Amino acid sequence: MINRRDLLIGGGCLAAAAGAEAMRPRDRMSLLGTAKLEDAIPRRFGGWQEREAEGLITPTSENSLAAKLYTQSVGRFYAGPNDAVVMMLIAYGDTQSDSLQLHRPEVCYPAFGFNLVRNQATALRIGDRTAIPARNLTAVAPQRTEQITYWTRIGEYLPVSNGEQRHMKLLTAFQGIIPDGVLVRLSNVVGDPDDAFALNERFAADLVQAIRPRLRPALISTEKARQLQAAALG
Repeated sequence: MINRRDLLIGGGCLAAAAGAEAMRPRDRMSLLGTAKLEDAIPRRFGGWQEREAEGLITPTSENSLAAKLYTQSVGRFYAGPNDAVVMMLIAYGDTQSDSLQLHRPEVCYPAFGFNLVRNQATALRIGDRTAIPARNLTAVAPQRTEQITYWTRIGEYLPVSNGEQRHMKLLTAFQGIIPDGVLVRLSNVVGDPDDAFALNERFAADLVQAIRPRLRPALISTEKARQLQAAALG
């Protein structure tokens, strides 16, 4: 015979299960839409020109979790003014969840044998009145040092750390949203870190402003894209 205590416990479990199901995210958010990164990212802009090269550190390998996460990615080398060279990687995932979420460079670079000797938050200026939260890293290997600037977007958020990434993903889950996400990583091998990070910042500003306005939210969020557009219109 089922007693009152068992009924209360069973009812509580059912209520909890129903609540969890009601809170399960169902609405997808995609700021990229049906666009293709290969087409959206110009190969020539603002004095920069794509060039053939090898050696780009990527977060994916065949059959890896990252390969399942990123539905699109673009990796290119660009040559610019004064023989400057910047390596660019943009990796996009249409689903950010507990099991699938952006892999930050702090994870993939050590996996390739690099030691991180700098890891600092920064505000990356991409316009006169627009800056986005980002990180500057210095990754050192026996025969190579990379100065890295990167940012991430999850839904409409721009998390600057693993902790913020988890928190912002949780916020979108509470809103019933399954967000998309993007990692934008820029790097160079300039020896002086200040000069190197300034180069990455100039490239980032030129890149974002060269992208068609309707596609900018996919890289920098709707709010930052609106700020940039408003500044351009005066």
